[in-house]
Amino acid sequence: MNNGATKPIRLSYHARGYFSRRGFTEAEVCDAIRTSPWRATRGPRWETSKEFPYNTVWNGTFYAVKRVRPIFVEEATEIVVVTVYTYFF
Repeated sequence: MNNGATKPIRLSYHARGYFSRRGFTEAEVCDAIRTSPWRATRGPRWETSKEFPYNTVWNGTFYAVKRVRPIFVEEATEIVVVTVYTYFF
C-alpha cells in the first residue's frame, strides 16, 4: 500500500539524528517509501524496506548490501519519518 507515494516526505528530528550513526541517506529513505510496499506496524505507523548495493566498509567490515527500513506516519499532507533502521549484509 503506497497511498501517499506522492506526498512530501519529512524526516523527524529524531530520524535526522541517526544519519551518520545508522548509515543511511535521506534519498534512500525517500526511495524506499516511494517504491517499496508498505506494511502496517504499531498504531498508525507504517514501515517499508529496500536493499541498496553498498560494496563499502561499515564499522570496519565490508558489506555488499545495505537494507534501509524507515518507520513513518502518513498524515493528511505529508509523510513523517519517525525513525530509520539500517542493516548491512
